[in-house]
Amino acid sequence: MTKELWINLPSKDLERTRRFYRDIGFSSNPNFPGGDSAVSLLVGNPQIVVMLFPEETFGGFAGSPVSDAGAAAEVLLSIGAESREEVDALAAKAAAAGGELYAKPGESQGWMYACGFADPDGHRWNVLYMDTDKMPGR
Repeated sequence: MTKELWINLPSKDLERTRRFYRDIGFSSNPNFPGGDSAVSLLVGNPQIVVMLFPEETFGGFAGSPVSDAGAAAEVLLSIGAESREEVDALAAKAAAAGGELYAKPGESQGWMYACGFADPDGHRWNVLYMDTDKMPGR
């Protein structure tokens, strides 16, 4: 079975996007220096690779036009948090780094606490803490 998951996203401004993700806590991928042609970042444990490419490059290997993530949702990428405080902290970092907080941190269904933000290119992320002790049916 596969051993890694790589998320590939197009970017209108690679340097702006690089700064945004570093500012919210994603780390640079030491195995992929990138440069002007791509940005490779790591998030989570186990680490997931997030690759950012200029739109033209992304469209070339995706085999289809690049969608406008700011106009319509393409996918919702979710990050698991270890606490409510971690959700709040990531929401604050995303807003301070120039992201759009489209869903402020709050409780959902009595056992989840989440927020939602969009990066400078409009890609949507959800940060979620789940208190499984409060999950219905447990």
